[in-house]
Amino acid sequence: MDGTAPEPEPTPAAEPVAQPPAAADQVSLAAGAAAAQAPEAVGGAPEMALEVGATVRLVAAPTYLKTADPMPMLRPPDLVDAEELGQVVGLRALEQLAVRFRRGTFLLERSQLEVVAR
Repeated sequence: MDGTAPEPEPTPAAEPVAQPPAAADQVSLAAGAAAAQAPEAVGGAPEMALEVGATVRLVAAPTYLKTADPMPMLRPPDLVDAEELGQVVGLRALEQLAVRFRRGTFLLERSQLEVVAR
C-alpha cells in the first residue's frame, strides 16, 4: 500500500447500434413477404382470391358455428346446409371471413370454404 488510489478497470467498448434498414429495403422486404404468403393450390397455381362479395360453400360441416355479431355466440352447425351458398361480407384477421348464409352471418376460417364459380 503506497497510498495511491487503484486504477479503475477499463470499460468495454460500446458495440455499434444496428440501424434500421432504409425505406427502399423495407419496401422490398414487404413485397417479398407478401409473395411468400400468397396462397397456392396443389398444382402450384394461385387459388381464387376471396374478397367481399364472393360466393362460397362450406367444404365440410364444422363442429359449431360462431356468429359474426359484435358479441359472438356459438351456434349449432345445422343452421347451414351442406349445399347452401353464402356470400362473403367481411374479411377478418387470421384467415377468418364473415359469411352471410340464409340463417345468419357466421365467422369461418378460409380452409373451411371453397369458392363457387358463378
